[in-house]
Amino acid sequence: MDDKPILYLGDTRLDAAASYLGGMIARAGYAFDYVPTGEPAAVELFEQPRKLFIFSDFEAATTPPAAQQALLQQLDAGAGLLMIGGWESFHGATGHWAGQPLADALPVEISDTDDRINYDQAAVLRRAVGEHPILRGLPWDERPPLIGGFNRLRAKSGSQVLLEVVLHRVRRAGEGFEFAQAATHPLLTVFENEQANNFRGRGRVAALACDLAPHWVGPLVDWGTDNETSPTAGGRAAGQAPTPGAGAGDVEVGACYARFVTQLLEWVGRLS
Repeated sequence: MDDKPILYLGDTRLDAAASYLGGMIARAGYAFDYVPTGEPAAVELFEQPRKLFIFSDFEAATTPPAAQQALLQQLDAGAGLLMIGGWESFHGATGHWAGQPLADALPVEISDTDDRINYDQAAVLRRAVGEHPILRGLPWDERPPLIGGFNRLRAKSGSQVLLEVVLHRVRRAGEGFEFAQAATHPLLTVFENEQANNFRGRGRVAALACDLAPHWVGPLVDWGTDNETSPTAGGRAAGQAPTPGAGAGDVEVGACYARFVTQLLEWVGRLS
């Protein structure tokens, strides 16, 4: 196995939006290779043995078909694949992943038109299953997190939806507010492909429809314990992506966000 078991592509640069996920990967103790958004992905990066491939705001146009085929071969052998939402993910504004070889491996159907939902009301995450390793030990029922936007996706047959995003409309009601549920969409959908009917590989695959960096991550990035009375006390986690320059890539996030991201990566990539 290569000494960098993760290949991470997208989210602009490691000293910008990619500092969030890059910081969480480094915090969890995993080394990774990185390709910035807009830079063509070299086929050789996909031919090196990996445990996990991550696409987040990375266009299909910068991922050659030969690189996608090399990735699919690694999925055959048990590597994991995670696509994270954004304007350059799934369809988005410029992602255009529908019809690509990689799309066949994903547990969701990708629209052939703009699938972005920028939501200015309460978009609440709700678990759709009782238990799963990605979700364990987190306060989904007691303190559910919110997000700012997502790609509208449809789960494929044979997949499993672990999280949903429940959209609410908020309005004044007397001295307070009332919340009316408006719609529900898949938020985190997975294939454990040895059990799926429409992909030949043994790797695990996940599609997370929201982003893990601003702005679509919304309040999820600060998800932690209740620290309203003392915002700097408890409930926080720090990470730093390996970038040149002092302090570059340094992020502080909610402890629950950090745990969720770590468990997502470790399950999909069988890292632990």
